[in-house]
Amino acid sequence: MKNAELKIGCQTFTWEMLGERWRGGPDDLVRAIADGGYSGIEITDTMIGRYAAAPDAFARTLREAGLTLVSFAFGSGSGFTVREKIDVDVDAARRWIDFAANFSGALVSMGSATIVSDGPLADKFAIAAECYNRAAEIGKAAGVSVAVHPSSHHNTLLFTREDYDSLFALLDPQVGWVPDTGHILRGGQTMFDTLAAFRDRIRYVHLKDVDANGAWAMLGEGACDVQAVIAAVCGAPAFTGWVVVEEESDRAGSDPAAAVRANRETLHRFGF
Repeated sequence: MKNAELKIGCQTFTWEMLGERWRGGPDDLVRAIADGGYSGIEITDTMIGRYAAAPDAFARTLREAGLTLVSFAFGSGSGFTVREKIDVDVDAARRWIDFAANFSGALVSMGSATIVSDGPLADKFAIAAECYNRAAEIGKAAGVSVAVHPSSHHNTLLFTREDYDSLFALLDPQVGWVPDTGHILRGGQTMFDTLAAFRDRIRYVHLKDVDANGAWAMLGEGACDVQAVIAAVCGAPAFTGWVVVEEESDRAGSDPAAAVRANRETLHRFGF
């Protein structure tokens, strides 16, 4: 895939990090991401706001801003690992799949399986796999690809390469994967071995950076080989062409719009 065919999006979690300090809404996110030079947006259930029940209105807002919906991302208080909550989690997946179906090519990204209760880890992997597999089946019927986004945050079930192996062995082939460069590095994984091992599942990539100690860094200022990662994912058979930048560093916490704009400029310098 040539650089010109790559599409660069931005994830709204950068603003979500602010918690109660964030006083804006989805229109502010759309405006900041468009002004930052991006062509796509990945928004979360936490940040969709008034558009949650109005996909047509959100489509108009994106169209006016010149943005494409890359993916709709959501998580669960159950961490997708509580058996009694499987039906609730699958119903949530159905809701957001129905939302994403209004946007041509948009995916649904399900958050990382997370440990929120006691019990054997093997059971938690099995429960998470059931959630992801059932959601992907619903997505297939709706024409929406469903992908898993592992993280390295507190109590994640998907931190090391061994964790990835344990979950992915239980997933149907139709369940996609959103590799996140920052989380892969923080998990102590070998980036390109992991990307190669599950390349058939790659749908798009979350691009962010960490320093040698695993602390979040601005893109291009840490350990992530940005150009090599993009070259690697571009060879994946189901790669959609989207590279979604997500920023979690302290600079993003103080001024998200400036941070994501700076990251877009970094990618321009890298030739993307």
